[in-house]
Amino acid sequence: MCEYGVHGVLKSGRGAALNKIRHSSGAPFIAKSVGAPSCSLAWTPLLAIAGAAFAVEIPFFFSPGIPSGHDVEFHLYSWLEVLSQWKRGIFYPRWAALAHFGYGEPRFIFYPPGSWTLGAIVSAVLPWPLASGVYIWLALLASGTSMFLLARLWLDRREATFAAVLYAVNPYYLVIVYWRSAFAELLAGSLVPLLPLLLLRSEKPDRRMIAGLGVLLAAAWLANEPAAVMIHYSAALLLLGMAWQRRSPRILLVGAAAVALGAGLAAFYLLPAIYEQRWVNIAQVISPGVRFVDNFLFTTTSDSDHNAFNRLVSWMAVTEIGLTFMAAWASRRWRGGNRGLWSLMLLWAAAGALVMVSTSTPLWSALPKLRFVQFPWRWLLCLGVPFSLLTVMGIRRWSLRIAVYLAALCMMSFVWQHYQAPWWDGADDLRELQDNMSSGAGYEGTEEYLPVGADVSAIDKNAGQVAVERPSPEDSGQTEAPVDHDPVDHSLVVHGPVDHGPVDHIQVHEWAPDNKRFTAETAAPENLVVHLFNYPAWRVEVNGHPVRALTREDAGQIMIPVGAGENRVSIKFVRTWDRKAGAWISLLAVVFLLTLLRKSRGGEAG
Repeated sequence: MCEYGVHGVLKSGRGAALNKIRHSSGAPFIAKSVGAPSCSLAWTPLLAIAGAAFAVEIPFFFSPGIPSGHDVEFHLYSWLEVLSQWKRGIFYPRWAALAHFGYGEPRFIFYPPGSWTLGAIVSAVLPWPLASGVYIWLALLASGTSMFLLARLWLDRREATFAAVLYAVNPYYLVIVYWRSAFAELLAGSLVPLLPLLLLRSEKPDRRMIAGLGVLLAAAWLANEPAAVMIHYSAALLLLGMAWQRRSPRILLVGAAAVALGAGLAAFYLLPAIYEQRWVNIAQVISPGVRFVDNFLFTTTSDSDHNAFNRLVSWMAVTEIGLTFMAAWASRRWRGGNRGLWSLMLLWAAAGALVMVSTSTPLWSALPKLRFVQFPWRWLLCLGVPFSLLTVMGIRRWSLRIAVYLAALCMMSFVWQHYQAPWWDGADDLRELQDNMSSGAGYEGTEEYLPVGADVSAIDKNAGQVAVERPSPEDSGQTEAPVDHDPVDHSLVVHGPVDHGPVDHIQVHEWAPDNKRFTAETAAPENLVVHLFNYPAWRVEVNGHPVRALTREDAGQIMIPVGAGENRVSIKFVRTWDRKAGAWISLLAVVFLLTLLRKSRGGEAG
């Protein structure tokens, strides 16, 4: 792991390095790295960050198990689902086969792969009860490391280490760990310090900035979408501030190029996620309760549980915002002489605080995609960087620094006792998740990824894999159920009274997440009802010929018309055009990135 040098030199003392910053030519807030970075992220900072990350989890050992936050089951089931599909040779899962108790959902098309890939790896190599704890530790370690690399541009090793530790255990991270279990957002937090690192370590915008920032923005999309939106807006804010300070509009063009490169690199995920939203109930992402208007600081709704958590996170937010601005005031004459850095951190903190209160409603309504952040207090993820840097810059005495953090812990203790204590999952709860996966019983899915036309309340959890649908006795004179065209996937939707009954014989040959094969022998033409939600990416063949799948009206299951006799049925989850196009765009973006880096190195050599 490499530590970036200040003017190519890192010294344990502050004087020489800071003198070079103060007297450097060009923009006064740039910390330059000349030549290759010095690979000297020493063991002491790394051990300090690792120890602090471990300390966050000490309460786990004195409690029933692991914190069971809002999103814990979503993530843990995703890890188990991905791991089971890897064992079947499916490298990049798209369809969560056991969601909605085996009827499935296209979860992995829409949820970024970063967190579920890391979670599945951890689950594969460690005992299951340890998986979430180790994941949290790794995410906090990564966050502290990235903050150390940023802080080391301006601070000596000891102070940079404190900034890294403070960021790794900042108040909002404690909320994520103990109340939210937002594992993808926690992972994305490790990317946030890299944003100012990439922007501020160069004197002028160049190819390296485009390449580095583009890779960072792509990584943000692949880690967590709300965090990616916040990182993009943060990048725009910092770039505007830099352009103003340097009187250089060219910085904005470089930023725009980096945004395009990042989108291209992540296109294999982004394009399908954008295009296929029309095939699921994605509007549930901003339904009542999870809309920005319901989640400003201290906002109340008719839901008492929502109000309790909102008060909890609001008080934690007020504490962190207050401490950040106190540190900013204390550091206004920072001896490092980097007024540009101080101004940008203050601007970033002020913007983050502003969008958490209801007076920012016009911004949330007007700015593209900002509403998909859902929770205004999520901006605490970005506020953690100014909070950590300004605290170290402004508070010189170690006792006061520790007092600042203890103040945050006291607030955490207060909200823990008065508003909402964390829930806990014990060993039996974790084992139940495994059992539901191994037995095939499945688990509850997510509303926003439910295919259009599907209705969870109408499904039969205990239904077999394949059944037959026949007209009811009172409708026996009806030879064919009326049909109409589904406006989303253009498959047929069957209406009318029906009755389930056995076919002559069904033999299932394969029931994989992305491929189902079975043989059905029927005495007359029938519709076969499959234990599977319909989705446009499913391709159905009967006896080797493509068949237009029907959609069961009440539940949204796949129905397949078959003739009398033996019918060999195949249902395969195919690569739609958007997935193919996204993969090609990402490949071209990688080629462009490599060309950019090669030219950049050639320019340095010249």
